[in-house]
Amino acid sequence: MQRKPLSVLISSTFAFTICFAVWMMFAVLGIPIKTQLGLNETQFGLLAATPVLTGSLVRVPLGIWTDRYGGRIVLFALMLAAVIPVALISYATEYWQFLLLGLGVGLAGGSFSVGTPYVARWFSKERKGLAMGVFGAGNSGSALTKFVAPAIIAAWGWQAVPRVFAIALLATAVIFWLFSYTDPSHVGAGGSSFSQQLKVLKDPRVLRYCQYYSVVFGGYVGLALWMTKYYVAEYGFTMSTAALLAACFSLPGGAVRAVGGWISDKYGAYKVTWYVMWVMWVCLFLLSYPQTSMTIKTVNGALNLNLALTPWMFTALLFVVGVAMAIGKASVFKFIGDEFTDNIGAVSGVVGLAGGLGGFILPIMFGALVDLTGVRSSAFMLLYGTVCVSLISMHFSFKPARANAAPLAPRAA
Repeated sequence: MQRKPLSVLISSTFAFTICFAVWMMFAVLGIPIKTQLGLNETQFGLLAATPVLTGSLVRVPLGIWTDRYGGRIVLFALMLAAVIPVALISYATEYWQFLLLGLGVGLAGGSFSVGTPYVARWFSKERKGLAMGVFGAGNSGSALTKFVAPAIIAAWGWQAVPRVFAIALLATAVIFWLFSYTDPSHVGAGGSSFSQQLKVLKDPRVLRYCQYYSVVFGGYVGLALWMTKYYVAEYGFTMSTAALLAACFSLPGGAVRAVGGWISDKYGAYKVTWYVMWVMWVCLFLLSYPQTSMTIKTVNGALNLNLALTPWMFTALLFVVGVAMAIGKASVFKFIGDEFTDNIGAVSGVVGLAGGLGGFILPIMFGALVDLTGVRSSAFMLLYGTVCVSLISMHFSFKPARANAAPLAPRAA
């Protein structure tokens, strides 16, 4: 591998990791803020998800700008723009202030739709899936937040978290600029106007990949924002222990993405995505079952049964879901890298938008479902339903292709 592509890959992955850590900061930071402001579950979900909204909405224009102007300058400017709202969170005191500044924090989440086309254009088609998988491993920044933020809160209070993260983001922008490069041949790859680039979004395949990505990435973001609080409320853990256990989901959800890219290169995006959905279907079915006590009348009297996942069984299933989502995120972008080479910025932007909107809507729905039903595992019931939709969609969308690819059976004499 040549020096420049490797340097671009490493510096971009590092930058994306820090940006993702900043983007997910309310997963931990929101817990003391919820206590301080007396928020209900739905309000907490909105607070945690607000940065995800901005990070999703900016993905399409950022992807198009990356095609037109190059990823290096766009990603550098994006990180600088996010520093100020991140730092100002430490001075917020009202709920509306946190929501408003959270929109600014969300700019960091747009880094994915910049880095993906920026990195992809430095590699051949045979290595593109692996390269995008390595870059996508920056999702592990979510786990970084869960390791670092509780320690900062315990030592200096929650106000110190946004200050430390703002400094880290500024330093990361400088490091990225020093170790990344610009290739003039990569600039302007998507066409000369927004309208020309957006024409490709009418392709039905784009809508299909949006649906898949809203499950594997939107579900990942939603759970990454929700799981620390879930462990605290469901199992009574301290915030530090809850964040550590939640990281068992977040860390593989990012780090294994590089493996997902390699697997997708070897076995194909469709086959990998199909098996990912089935693994998630099984695990989410088990996670959906609430803690239950039943009394069964038998000939010998009443028989009491208690059905519940222990914290360790729950964490093991959640770990498997995290691994499956990581591989699925890579396989979906393998589809895009192979089929939309010239417009990868625009397409990755709109697919990333769909995934990000899923990550924004899900925590709010998680909170609303808990407020309405009182059942915390309703979050997994919702995700189970989305996976069912994906499996049905994949079956019918790829059925003609499978039929054409299948060899004709010999006719009976």
